[in-house]
Amino acid sequence: MQSDTYRGYALLRSVLKSGSQADVKTAVEYSRRVKLYPYSEATKSPKTIFVDATKAEYDSTIKYDDSFYQTLNDIVQQEPFLERDRVMIDVLKTIGIERGKSYNPDEKTKELFKAAVNEARDWLLYNYEKTKPFYEGSQWFFPASEENIKSVKSSFQLREIYPIDNRAVCYMIAFFSAKHLGESQYYLMTIKDKDGVLLKGNASYRVTVPANVPVKQYWSMTVYDRETHAFVKNMKWAGRSSQTPELKKNEDGTVTLYFGPKAPPEGESNWIPTDPNGDFEILTRFYGPTKALFDQSWKLTDLEKIK
Repeated sequence: MQSDTYRGYALLRSVLKSGSQADVKTAVEYSRRVKLYPYSEATKSPKTIFVDATKAEYDSTIKYDDSFYQTLNDIVQQEPFLERDRVMIDVLKTIGIERGKSYNPDEKTKELFKAAVNEARDWLLYNYEKTKPFYEGSQWFFPASEENIKSVKSSFQLREIYPIDNRAVCYMIAFFSAKHLGESQYYLMTIKDKDGVLLKGNASYRVTVPANVPVKQYWSMTVYDRETHAFVKNMKWAGRSSQTPELKKNEDGTVTLYFGPKAPPEGESNWIPTDPNGDFEILTRFYGPTKALFDQSWKLTDLEKIK
């Protein structure tokens, strides 16, 4: 797997058989066996590198201020220009970002940059909120367009399409994209309740997940901070899934989940906490999705505000 850039990262996800402590332990033990080393040392005995990051904070959120342009300059100085990005080379020169030259914007320029990046953010949020629903009349949507999915698979080499708008929206809400997006896993997002009102962290909601969720592996729902599109900090947990050991099912096989700043009278087992001081969004993951999801013979219901 050859990288197009000089720096990069890799993600390795263990898909657990269940949410039991034994299966979680097995996954952790497997991760401890992963080795990372220079290829030149492959014939030696490379050491296992394992750093437990569960107690550390890594802030990968986008900064919507003039520092965004400093980050952009760092990339221009350190990374190769990809074919798909060459059109921006001369454009970046007009704002003082040029390969091999220092980047020193004055205070007035920094203020302009700050205004520009926030204008761009408003435009991205507008398009985000206008994403086409997955089901007709529903608030659930799949954020990536068909053109974007095709482009990612081809490393943006298809000459007939170049979906920079949808690509921008997707990378605003997520910091990576799977090469085969929507195949071995599928995602549905929502930022509104059934009445089309944005989800508020100080309100309470519920959703009933229909029985027989079309997955070969498992499904989950996770809450994110709508301001940063990252986990809500200092919460008891970020989501619930069909693998959550204490998850309660209804008699008909459905599962009712609750969202809000306080646990419902039914208890914490099916509750996902929210921050009362902000808005939130929900990402539903389907691992090993099956036909019923795509032909929509199975449909996910919208959130209902309960107070």
